[in-house]
Amino acid sequence: MSDHTENQENYWKANVRLIFGCLIVWALVSYGFGILLRPMLAGIEVGGTDLGFWFAQQGSIISFIGLVFFYAWRMNALDKEFGLEE
Repeated sequence: MSDHTENQENYWKANVRLIFGCLIVWALVSYGFGILLRPMLAGIEVGGTDLGFWFAQQGSIISFIGLVFFYAWRMNALDKEFGLEE
């Protein structure tokens, strides 16, 4: 296997790991905190409402936006690491 092909495979594996990690965080925040764990978070107040409701309404959106910026930042770092920066 050539060095170029191995570099491409390592880049793709790192990219897939990053995507998988972001999807896990997104699912945990959106479904876990907002739906499944909502009864356990009901006693914690944030902004005048319980934390479970907050995650279901605002928290999942804010987390998603944060994940978008995190993904862009990490992909730029991966691009530099593998010599693919713009």
